Amino acid sequence: MSSCLCGKTARVATTKKRELDLSDFPPGTVTEYTTLVCLACIFDIFTRQLGLAPRTAFSEVKRHAPTIEELTSRQAMRPYFDSDEKNPHCPFCGSAKRWLARFDTYCIEGSRTTDAARRALIKKLPKADEQFLVIEKKSNSRAVFFDWLDTLGRNLELNDESWLVDATRMYLERRERKTNWDEVFEDLRAVRHSSRLTEGWELDGGRLFLAPPLYSEALLIQYLISRSHAHGGLTLEGRLTLMDLIRRLRYSGYLDELGITEREPGEVFEKLIDHLASTHEWSGVRAPANRGSDRLTAAKKKAKTATKKGARKSSKSHKGKSAPPEPEVAVTESVKLHYVVDRRDFLEKVKSVYASYAG
Repeated sequence: MSSCLCGKTARVATTKKRELDLSDFPPGTVTEYTTLVCLACIFDIFTRQLGLAPRTAFSEVKRHAPTIEELTSRQAMRPYFDSDEKNPHCPFCGSAKRWLARFDTYCIEGSRTTDAARRALIKKLPKADEQFLVIEKKSNSRAVFFDWLDTLGRNLELNDESWLVDATRMYLERRERKTNWDEVFEDLRAVRHSSRLTEGWELDGGRLFLAPPLYSEALLIQYLISRSHAHGGLTLEGRLTLMDLIRRLRYSGYLDELGITEREPGEVFEKLIDHLASTHEWSGVRAPANRGSDRLTAAKKKAKTATKKGARKSSKSHKGKSAPPEPEVAVTESVKLHYVVDRRDFLEKVKSVYASYAG
């Protein structure tokens, strides 16, 4: 559990048992945020500054529904604050734990792999007293990708190089969500590049061999996570600068496979980011290595058809030549995020605080 880049206490949800059963959600599709609020500060505003009676203040506070920005923003604003302490105190008025209420927020990515589990979860939530709030927010696959990447980086111990295997696992979990990666990584010692596989992965003893495209993307994810931690980015191939990384990806054929022909490092890097962030359904992105991407626009399909017709007319002149791969069409898709806000602790603490004021 650690703070994501938005400044909130956040973690990528795993299948461990929690208050809410999240075991039906694929790894990496649910992010949890924990935010504290000081009820002493709130009641003081209503009773002392606004002059309301404790009962009226209780009714107003009980109806309070925080916004998503208040629960997940980079800097918590009073009366909200973040703390990893076991017995936190309000940084504004010094109130002890019994005056503090906790909001647990679960952000679920809307997709084919999560929709059924999300509907089942929401159906089981208690409806009385608005103990849970369900809020929907529109986003896009690029923003979702970077949010996932930021949270992942904050959950890894970058001073221990074992994070490289952990990051590879989380990337694979997000990319191939139906695979039992717990079993694959149970006794894993190393992740290696495979010169034999053209796609997919293979487990050999305590080593996991990745096909060149998978291995290249794993290096790219590792670089993105660690590039701000120190000079260059730490990967399974050692610490790499952007030039080193692009040179390796070009030599492995990964750039050619994606149809990236740009030579300027910044442009190549942007194309790579566009590829990784082009869709939140990574499991549907990669086609067999000899086919390229299936994500083709209608115009692109027509162009391929026209090319085939022209090839029949002049087959002799093109004999022995292979056409260069067409650039992949990166599509930033709209994504719906579903926030489930747990207000149970808040409602219980509001009653307790009201009893203190009323008494």
